[in-house]
Amino acid sequence: MRTLVIVDAANVIGSVPDGWWRDRRGAAERLRDRLPVFAAEGLPGHSGPVELVLVVEGAARGLESVPGVRVESAPGTGDDKIVELVSGCEPGRRCVVITADRGLRQRVEAYGAQCAGPRTLQPGERT
Repeated sequence: MRTLVIVDAANVIGSVPDGWWRDRRGAAERLRDRLPVFAAEGLPGHSGPVELVLVVEGAARGLESVPGVRVESAPGTGDDKIVELVSGCEPGRRCVVITADRGLRQRVEAYGAQCAGPRTLQPGERT
């Protein structure tokens, strides 16, 4: 069974001060477009392929999925949608959440998910 990797788009985007706040949707699109390689090749400690889900909220809602990356638009907060996805993960399946949000980390770890920081998705950080 492939590892489920859930990416907290708002947190990962916000971890790099590159002007993302001027175009939140565009920043989410750029993140989405660089994720397929991770879906195919995996993450450190999680060989690929993995199932990769990008959770978006706010101005990025409605962003379309691309091959290898399923985009989930949160109707409320992204954190609540991520917890919903983690809590619905099949028993025995590895689930990894990419975020630096301490509160979210605590919530998903209570369901058995592992967490990794946004740097995991930087070029050269793959397995």
